[in-house]
Amino acid sequence: MRIVLLGLAMVLMAAGAPRGAAGAEIKVLTAGAFKQVLLALLPDFERTSGHKVTVENDTVGALTKRIEGGEVFDLAVLTPKAVDDLAKEGKFAAGSRANLARVGIGVVVKDGTPKPDIGSVAAFKQALLAAKSVAYIDPAAGGSSGIYVAGLLDKLGIAADVKPKAKLIPGGAVAEHVAKGEAELGIHQISEILPVKGVTLVGPLPVEIQNYTVYAAGVGAHAKESDAAKALLKTLTSPAAAEVLKSKGMEPAGS
Repeated sequence: MRIVLLGLAMVLMAAGAPRGAAGAEIKVLTAGAFKQVLLALLPDFERTSGHKVTVENDTVGALTKRIEGGEVFDLAVLTPKAVDDLAKEGKFAAGSRANLARVGIGVVVKDGTPKPDIGSVAAFKQALLAAKSVAYIDPAAGGSSGIYVAGLLDKLGIAADVKPKAKLIPGGAVAEHVAKGEAELGIHQISEILPVKGVTLVGPLPVEIQNYTVYAAGVGAHAKESDAAKALLKTLTSPAAAEVLKSKGMEPAGS
């Protein structure tokens, strides 16, 4: 009987079945565009590890409030500052932070419509002034790109001109609004633009005014599945993850 069971175990292992007991159920909170990377990497991770992962997506600001309010999680993807600040409050396991990726901001228009010139700061400024409507994340929602864009409009001296035609989006669906014709031009993270059908990425913001959002992950201080979360974090910093990042309009962030 022992020989039979051993043989069955070897067959399951050869077929790719996970070793050991039933896998863990990992709860992941992720901000912004990194959700697309997670969803691309999870099938292989779940298959090889035997773990199951649930993903909840929101803005950095909203997730920070949830964590401050005591929400328990296994792994969370925020900005480095948010992770560090929450770690000081005892919400993340000390020393668990790892920078994962960075993504720049781009301009998007609906398919079939003219692509404005955004090759210089002056051209980008003129494109905003000429557009009938401009969509970007509502800064009040806590999204990093929306906060940056609002500050950029002030810096360029055109905040008052853009405000009457601004379409402030509470979530991450800027490109979707452009695709539906609800805004002529959109400004959002490139990785949030690429997956959306019916739109064209005009290009990234000019180098002089580009802003990168860095995503970092940490293991929850009260994680129910800390070992499984650490295994997932290792996957998110692997060479395979770097290839996925590139396909999603991101790049590795470095340490």
